[in-house]
Amino acid sequence: MPELPEVETVRRSLLPLVKNKVITAINTNWEKILINGLATFQKEIVGSEITTIDRRGKYLLMRLSNGETIISHLRMEGRYYVVKDANTPFDKHDHVTFTFQDGSQLRYRDLRKFGRMRLIKTGQEDQVTALAKLGPEPTPSTFDETEFARRLKRHHKPIKSVLLDQTVVAGVGNIYADEVLWLSQLNPLQPADTLKSKEIKTLHDAIIQELNAAIAAGGTSAHTYVDAEGNRGSFQNALHVYDREGTPCDRCGTTIVKIKVGQRGTHYCPHCQPLHQRRRPA
Repeated sequence: MPELPEVETVRRSLLPLVKNKVITAINTNWEKILINGLATFQKEIVGSEITTIDRRGKYLLMRLSNGETIISHLRMEGRYYVVKDANTPFDKHDHVTFTFQDGSQLRYRDLRKFGRMRLIKTGQEDQVTALAKLGPEPTPSTFDETEFARRLKRHHKPIKSVLLDQTVVAGVGNIYADEVLWLSQLNPLQPADTLKSKEIKTLHDAIIQELNAAIAAGGTSAHTYVDAEGNRGSFQNALHVYDREGTPCDRCGTTIVKIKVGQRGTHYCPHCQPLHQRRRPA
């Protein structure tokens, strides 16, 4: 699943390809992707132009000139790309097409058909429950360390599971949770409410730094991810533990192992990331 760095990279690569283009048609062969239904999309967005694309967590927000926003979640395999000629042959996994006034098309491809698009009035995004519950963006100006510590103290669940909870911090998924825990030398099974203040600070800073580094590298193409122009990211070359089970730890040489935490595949170094048995705070 694309995480924050990949979605941000898609946003940056897609925007110059569609900005200020007028939509003349929208069609789909898998209507479940369009939560409001095809008829509503056709009625509301045809004739409007895409003015910009924002992002919140793992969601793309396509802003339209008519005061509407298309909220898009790529889920596991979704991707956008643009063709200059609407007569360009379709791929069998192309499920939604936006035709523009200049004859080009924005196409949404999704092998598993899990992605979703929802139309809503701009400024009313918080009416979508998933968006309303999102935690802060992991930037220095929005991701407050004290508030992060307070949220961690609410949970006795493993820290890996808490990081994947989008209400605590937005945009961290399986890849980057493993990586920031390795950087912070925290065991993924460590109960969140047992972390010390120094460990919380280290983790907080690692989240910001790691996601920024991944964005700068165009994201992680560990599986099928590419940006809107078909380019792969390069951050997979900088990963320390994710998908590296059976290889030596970059820090100590111990073999990286893979376990399940909350039903999610999880990679860590047993030596660098020991599990500390600590009592819950009174």
